[in-house]
Amino acid sequence: MASAEMSSDGNAGAIDKSKHSVIRVLVWLLLLALLVRYLFIWADIFAGASLPHIGGIGFTMIFAAFSILHAGDMLGWRRAVAFLATCVVVSFCFESVGVATGLVYGPYHYGTALGAKLAGVPIIIPFAWFMMIYASWMVAHLLLEGAGSPASLGGVLARAAIAAMAMTAWDTVMDPGAAKAGAWVWEQGGAYFGVPFQNYVGWLATTLVVYLVVAIIFRALPRRPRTVTTRIYGGAPVWAYAIVALDQFLVPTIPELHVVAGVGIGFIALLAVLRLLLGRGPIALPTD
Repeated sequence: MASAEMSSDGNAGAIDKSKHSVIRVLVWLLLLALLVRYLFIWADIFAGASLPHIGGIGFTMIFAAFSILHAGDMLGWRRAVAFLATCVVVSFCFESVGVATGLVYGPYHYGTALGAKLAGVPIIIPFAWFMMIYASWMVAHLLLEGAGSPASLGGVLARAAIAAMAMTAWDTVMDPGAAKAGAWVWEQGGAYFGVPFQNYVGWLATTLVVYLVVAIIFRALPRRPRTVTTRIYGGAPVWAYAIVALDQFLVPTIPELHVVAGVGIGFIALLAVLRLLLGRGPIALPTD
């Protein structure tokens, strides 16, 4: 009987390990797809090549799939799904109120480039929030590595604040270009390259609510053993954030945004990558 039980446990362990391996291969493939997407864009811009583009919706779907698979592997599927659901619900609520009233981000509406809408919000948008929010959350954990427990009250608040700033730094270079391309329209313009300052207050508020709700949910879930993985894989979302930062630095649609990208999202990405490469051991996450 004991031998049979040990054999059963061994088989279960082997199956679990195999699932992790498949997920990690998919995560790396999706990250590679993101990199290839940007390489095609850079080749078009700097070498005059004529290469196919997947568009904003395709990019979001790949990045979101990368994020949910990585989160499921690193945090466990209950936490990953809770993270995704919280982000989708909170961001959709903020966005729908924002589109209807202009109270959250300033008066704006979406164009047709991002596909079908619900309550004036493209269905893809909450998933775009998740891909950015998860990557920024991992960046914050790298930047504050060793600065208290990520599960403590102080650790949660500090990481939520840094992650919200990393998210908003992303938007300082993304939003003016996306608006210029017609993805959305700022109805009254704004002082920051046509974007109202209120937008960035709204971004900070939205992301802070997501991070704090997620922290509460995580505390209510049972602890789980720390995921055994390499540091490079654990920090895969940091590589994704860095690729985006490099693109925002190289090819902003408004020339002055080179400076914003360099000292904003670019600086944050550089610090996170250096912490990832120079640190030792697994990345501490609020799961164990």
